[in-house]
Order: sequence, then C-alpha cells, then structure tokens
Amino acid sequence: MALVVNEIFYSIQGESTYAGLPCIFVRLTGCNLRCTYCDTRYAFDQGRPMTLEQIEHQLRLHRCSLVEITGGEPLLQEETPELVRRLLDCGYRVLLETNGSLDISQVDSRCIRIMDLKCPSSGEVEQNDLENLHRLTPADEIKFVLGDRHDYEWAREIIRRVGPALRGTTILLSAIANKLDHATLARWILEDSLEVRLQAQLHKIIWDPNTRGV
Repeated sequence: MALVVNEIFYSIQGESTYAGLPCIFVRLTGCNLRCTYCDTRYAFDQGRPMTLEQIEHQLRLHRCSLVEITGGEPLLQEETPELVRRLLDCGYRVLLETNGSLDISQVDSRCIRIMDLKCPSSGEVEQNDLENLHRLTPADEIKFVLGDRHDYEWAREIIRRVGPALRGTTILLSAIANKLDHATLARWILEDSLEVRLQAQLHKIIWDPNTRGV
C-alpha cells in the first residue's frame, strides 16, 4: 500500500486554530480543482510513491505529535484514510486539509478535518459538496478563502443559513494575499458581528511567501 507524496517537512503550523504549533506536514500529490489563487501548483503532479511504513519512518525523525495531511487534495488517493487511521492509532494528533469537493465521512472521526468551502472567485464554487456541512463535527474546522466583497457576502450567507447545523464547528475566514487586506476583512466581520475567526497565514508572515517546505 503506497501513496504518492509531494513532500514531507517539519515546520510551524500556519493556519487553523492550531496555528503557531510545531507540525509535520505530509503533502500528497494530485488535486481535482484548479483554484485561481492556488499557491501549491507544484503538488498537482510532482511526487514519488512511498509506502505507509516509509511515511511513518519519516515522521519519527521529528519529535512532534501533530501531523497535517494536505495536498493538493489528499482524499483523491484511496489510501489516505488508512494513513490517517494508522497515525491516529500511533498516538499522533492528525489534521486533514481538504478542499471540500469530496466526501469527508470516509476519514476517521478522530481526525480534525479542516475543510474549505470554495468561494466564487476561486473559480470552483460549483465543486463544493455541501453535504459535507452535515458531516462536520465540533472538532472540525471550515475555511472560506476570500478575494473580494462578493466572496465575503457569499460566505456570510452560507454561515447565516447553515450556521446552526455546524454544531459549534470553528469557522475560519482567510484573505487571499494581494487581493484582500486583513484590515478590510476584519472590518466586515465586526460590522456584521459574525462569530468567526479571522485567519492570517502565519507561515507567510514568518518566511517569504514563495518559500516551499515551511
């Protein structure tokens, strides 16, 4: 059993409520979407096969209990749920970053699923699997990446319409770099009294935004 892995690296978690914590990232190859703002296009097809045992060996090189499985879109590879389960059984706290187009219920419920909902400016809004909103748990997180006011209003409508069904799931709003500034997004959130978390990409503040493996 093997997965195609783009890269494995140890860094500071830059997003979600786990931002700031040391984390090992396993970036898998392949994605079924082509978002306009994508900053990991190199993960579309670059990578090499690794067995689950080889991946686990790489993780053990670091004294860190937090692991994020990301991409690309990790759920495109059918072995991903098994990798998640094995890591959980080994005592890791596992985050899964997913683009929201595929059924997240295939992932072990002990995993913290960080799920995007694609906004209009992504060019992929039609690919959202909205049934995933009913598959989230309070431990999971949902992220909207916003490029303009239209994206914000679209996200605000979704949040207001389905908010009660999210059952306490953390909602993250993130601004696309060079498209929307954080101060503007913060003002909109405050004006509408939205119960969400404003997210900045911490790793792009610490390091050059174009640096890989951080």
